[in-house]
Amino acid sequence: MDTTPDPPSGPHSVDAVVVGAGLSGLYQLHRLRELGLTAVVLEAGDDIGGTWYWNRYPGARCDIESMSYSYSFSPELDQEWEWSERYASQPEILRYIHHVADRFDLRGDVVLGTRVTRAVYDEDRHFWRVSTNTARVVTARFVILATGCMSAPKASEIPGADSFTGQIHHTAQWPHEGVSFTGRRVAVIGTGCSGVQAIPVIAAEAAALTVFQRTPAYVLPAHNRPLRTMEVKELKARYPQFRQAQRSSRGGTVFEPPTRSALEADEAERTASYESAWDSGLLNGLLRTYTDILTDETANETAAEFIRSKIRSIVTDPATAELLSPRTFPFATKRPCLGTGYYATYNRPHVALVDLRTTPIETLTPRGVRTSDGEHIVDTIVLATGFDALTGSQLAIDIVGKGGVSLRTKWANGPRNYLGLVSSGFPNLFTVLGPLSPSVLTNIAVSLEQQVEWITDCIAHLRERALTEIDATPTAEADWGTRVAELAARTLYPAVDSWYTGANVPGKPRVFLAYAGGLDRYREECDAVSRGGYTGFVLSASPS
Repeated sequence: MDTTPDPPSGPHSVDAVVVGAGLSGLYQLHRLRELGLTAVVLEAGDDIGGTWYWNRYPGARCDIESMSYSYSFSPELDQEWEWSERYASQPEILRYIHHVADRFDLRGDVVLGTRVTRAVYDEDRHFWRVSTNTARVVTARFVILATGCMSAPKASEIPGADSFTGQIHHTAQWPHEGVSFTGRRVAVIGTGCSGVQAIPVIAAEAAALTVFQRTPAYVLPAHNRPLRTMEVKELKARYPQFRQAQRSSRGGTVFEPPTRSALEADEAERTASYESAWDSGLLNGLLRTYTDILTDETANETAAEFIRSKIRSIVTDPATAELLSPRTFPFATKRPCLGTGYYATYNRPHVALVDLRTTPIETLTPRGVRTSDGEHIVDTIVLATGFDALTGSQLAIDIVGKGGVSLRTKWANGPRNYLGLVSSGFPNLFTVLGPLSPSVLTNIAVSLEQQVEWITDCIAHLRERALTEIDATPTAEADWGTRVAELAARTLYPAVDSWYTGANVPGKPRVFLAYAGGLDRYREECDAVSRGGYTGFVLSASPS
């Protein structure tokens, strides 16, 4: 029998509050219910779906194959859901999430249109008091932040937005009624993954499109297509084995790992390998060719130059091709993009490219965008300017832990936590897909299940022993931070200014934000901690 003391009753009291109703939050709710716990999911949006609710921009789709980017916890769900395309579009993914919510009857515990603004920990009684923008207050023993690793849009650094008389839309805050570009002159600012997906679709509709690029991206072809009946049937027949292989893989996707250095192969062999990877339509296809693409600059340059040669072969104007060719950072040290017709779009006569490295934006004007080279007259501006990744969604909440210390203060010089799950001094507060975990370096559908399951097992462990608090020790936290930094230092990642290091947000501490050791190793480390009785944590019971 569960003898855990109940949290004090308040305006509304539950065992657990989950923040966010995306893929992570819904799965966390499902697992908490299996424990017999009461839980509420607080969601800022007007519907469930998380990133797939907010990101409705033209061309939005996943860059992990549909049959891999999906829940694995239910064999029945695997068999009954039918994906239509190799890479699912935003509407299809949102339909899938709605189907899961309905199939497992999750909606009843989700409160929509409710943004969590503050969470304060009661040290004496071991519970959290969670406040919202709707004046709803919830008390709970546990809080799980399923707020998303890419869900806090980066504020625009461009002055003059209030003066522009046309429409401005951010890709991550897209109007649900859609946006028409017919007959309009459009500016897209930003060429990261969202921009790369949106630009070809906007170009097909707009009267004129001007793309403002600060840093060119490495864009690989998706070769998207409808799924064939027989391939779906074949994968469904071996889904149990495939799902297990995903869980034990390095990145949450299944492939044969490379065994040789790129520098051991001659140029002809490398080119053939890269051609095969290019034709595969896989985001990580080129990374799978050789062992040292992400660890050796010379090896990396062979892949980078191959991609630049592809750009030159597609883009007919040599000057434009050169502007689109990344030369200032190694391949994949910023997230590569998967695109459809991206480079060929610049061959269209009504599409222009502006290089912001040579002619930076000075301000938005009533009529458009002014750079150092002059004014560009447009009717609509699309901001594809990215996110405050991994920490932004957590620090948007005023979280106050032990001793009245805020998470914002504690993380002033960068995130600090243990296992990417719990920050010392903030007991019973867990994060899914947060900083210092594998998250964005993996298939997050696999990563989120691993973390949700670890959190659920941890809560079950506490309740079975009538314990009410788990907190990371400062020593374990410091050691974890050192370990994450050491793993990153073995790669080319940390030397590059990217959102992986927080460099895209002015004033954000420069820290490599993800665990680069692989999901398989991370899973082993987390499992070793739980098997050892939660080493590195302090577990206790409330005296009241």
